[in-house]
Amino acid sequence: MTTQERDTDTTRVLDGLDDSRPSVRLRAAMAVGTDPDPRFVEPLVARCAIEPDFSVRETLTWALTRHAPSLAVPRLVDELRSEAAQARSQALHTLSKIGDRRAWPAITRTLLADADDEVARTAWRAAVVLVPEDARPVLAGALATQLGRGERETQLSLSRALIALGEVIMPSLRAAMTDADPGVRRHAIATERLSRDPDAGFEFAIEEAKRIMALGATGQEE
Repeated sequence: MTTQERDTDTTRVLDGLDDSRPSVRLRAAMAVGTDPDPRFVEPLVARCAIEPDFSVRETLTWALTRHAPSLAVPRLVDELRSEAAQARSQALHTLSKIGDRRAWPAITRTLLADADDEVARTAWRAAVVLVPEDARPVLAGALATQLGRGERETQLSLSRALIALGEVIMPSLRAAMTDADPGVRRHAIATERLSRDPDAGFEFAIEEAKRIMALGATGQEE
C-alpha cells in the first residue's frame, strides 16, 4: 500500500468515527483496533469522551488497548483531568483494561471521591487493577471513606472493589463499623459480611447489617 493510499484509508476511518450512525462508528473503531496506528490514539481518546453508544465505547476502548501503552497511557492520563465526566470515566475504564501500572499515580483521591458516581465507580475498579501490592492498605483506607455513598449499584461497586483488595481492608472496615453515620456503619458491616460469604449476595448482606445494627452490635465479635 502506498503512502497516499494509507493516508486515504486513515481519513476514511477517522471520518467513520464521527459518523452519525453507530454501526459505522463501530466498524471504524474495529478497523482501528485491527490495524493500530499511532495517529489513531488521539482521535480514539477524543471520541471516547463524547461517544453515546455503549457498544461503540467498548470497541473504542478495545482499539486503544491494541496500541502501544507508551502512546495510549499518557494520553489517557491527561484525560483524567477533563471537566467532562464521561471523558474521565472512559479514560479510567480504558486504563484498567490496559493494566499498565505506570498509570497508578494518576488514580488520585480526588478521582476516588469524584462527585459523579459513574466516574467514582470506574475509578474504584481501575484502582484495584492498577494498585501496587505495597499500596493496597492505603487504597483500602481511601476507598473506605466512600462507604455509605450513593444507591445500591454504587454501594455494591464499592464493596466489590474493597473485597478485591483482600484482608488489608479489615482495619478500615472495622473503623467504619463504629462511624457516627448509620449509612456508613451499615455499608461497612454488609461489606465485611459479603467478604466472608460472597455467595450470600449484597441484598442479604445489607439486611444482615440492618439486623446487627438493630441489635446494637457491629458484628465484629461474631
